[in-house]
Amino acid sequence: MSPAFGAMEVEHYSKGVLLEPFVHQVGGHSCVLRFNDKTICKPLIQREHQFYETLPTEMRKFTPQYEGVVSVSFEEDEDGNLCLIAYPLNGDHDNLETLDNSDCEPKSKLLRWTNKKTMLLENEKISKEWVRQHRKEEKMKSHKLEEEFEWLKKSEVLYYTVEKKGSVSSQFKHHNPWSMKCHQQQLQRMKENAKHRNQYKFILLENLTSRYEVPCVLDLKMGTRQHGDDASEEKKANQIRKCQQSTSAVIGVRVCGMQVYQAGTGQLMFMNKYHGRKLSVQGFKEALYQFFHNGKYLRRELFESVLKKLTELKSVLEKQESYRFYSSSLLIIYDGKERQEVAVDSDPEDLEDLSEESSDESAGAYAYKPTASTVDVRMIDFAHTTCKYYGEDSVVHEGQDTGYVFGLQNLIDIIKEIRDESSE
Repeated sequence: MSPAFGAMEVEHYSKGVLLEPFVHQVGGHSCVLRFNDKTICKPLIQREHQFYETLPTEMRKFTPQYEGVVSVSFEEDEDGNLCLIAYPLNGDHDNLETLDNSDCEPKSKLLRWTNKKTMLLENEKISKEWVRQHRKEEKMKSHKLEEEFEWLKKSEVLYYTVEKKGSVSSQFKHHNPWSMKCHQQQLQRMKENAKHRNQYKFILLENLTSRYEVPCVLDLKMGTRQHGDDASEEKKANQIRKCQQSTSAVIGVRVCGMQVYQAGTGQLMFMNKYHGRKLSVQGFKEALYQFFHNGKYLRRELFESVLKKLTELKSVLEKQESYRFYSSSLLIIYDGKERQEVAVDSDPEDLEDLSEESSDESAGAYAYKPTASTVDVRMIDFAHTTCKYYGEDSVVHEGQDTGYVFGLQNLIDIIKEIRDESSE
């Protein structure tokens, strides 16, 4: 049993939650984990934590909602399998209880901390046979992931075919290799540090993909500079080189990751940060086009909503004094599974006969037509953000983050170009 367990307050019962990989993570190197359907968590970095607790009101609609802090530890069974468990910080037993854990079913995935300082599965009726079978399945998954990681090293753009059985969303969650890569690396780091530390603080954040059935996610690294003021000379030189060799130096933005559902082929496309760094400005534009294309046609109905949100964000950031969002990303998210509506004078009896293919642009006036889809634009990753209000920072900047705003304006211009060229 972990020595960290003994340090817990055990006067009250409180549920611990088994954390799982967040499968819609498309970029970054920090491990993002699923707490429940509406909440994710990631390792607490003091600077990012300070940002979420002090961010200006006008910026809140452009960042994930901050939901608090939990403590995370891990256990290793005799087969070497690790599991990460979140539980309330000492003296804060209400922290997890205020969150809706109902979607963390099955109950076998909920853990209860008892006054005997032992960890028990909440469903005590689970048999030893189930446990053995579960471990066997986890081992098989582990071997499969190792093969995917090898593939990931060689392939910067991947296509996975969604299985025919089951809904798109139920199949979708098994396919993102980047999130699994980050998850495995996080487990390895914690395992290596186990002798010295087995209790970590994680911050809880809103899961921005929860409202979408099949989230299409674009992760853009923003700004002309990526290194923080506290970066070592080696780190600084490395980040400057990455910017100079990518579109960051030229237009202030580069692709850091992407996942797109292509309805035309039933495939999921993933693009990682290594491919994004190699893109020219024209290549960046083509990647954006690909993000808004579902394999059958361009999702033109998304453009105005995206442009409106980007323009509003730019206006907000232009008014922020002293903030610098070094190495921050911008997420653009929409649903790859379109909601459809039928023309008013269509015969209701014909609805059952309409197929997904009828949503094609050439399908005619009375076929399915895509409704206006919800698009989300949010800033994430603030581990290197600085502001004069933080107090302890040795470097104090004045005025707006011109590198970030420069990238936003170029992003707006390029999306407008795609929109205008596609309507000609």
